[in-house]
Order: sequence, then structure tokens, then C-alpha cells
Amino acid sequence: MATKLDKSIKRELEHGGKVYTITIAPDGVKVVEKGKRNGPHVTWSSIINGDASLRENLNISVDASR
Repeated sequence: MATKLDKSIKRELEHGGKVYTITIAPDGVKVVEKGKRNGPHVTWSSIINGDASLRENLNISVDASR
């Protein structure tokens, strides 16, 4: 059985020589370069519905990681 997501979970990820903090929260997912405050945030609705904004947010996050 899976555990309910009722609070934020933070994990660290190294990608392309940079370190990122990934926050998985009840309202969505946020990716921030370590030491920074702002980064792309994608809501669960966008992910589940496959909105066009999801594609745009993903492109922005890929560009930011380069």
C-alpha cells in the first residue's frame, strides 16, 4: 500500500554537474537549483491533465538545467 502525500518531501538530485532540490508536495512538484529560492513549479493538475502548460514548464526546466 502506498503512503499518502500529506506533507512536502525534499530530495537532492545532481544533474549536469549541478545540484538541485526537488520538492514533492501535495500541490505539485518544484525543482530549484541548490542555493537558489525560485524554480519551476508544476501542479498535479497539469501533470494529470497533460495540459499544454505542462509542456511549456518542462521546456523551461530543461533549459534552466543546461
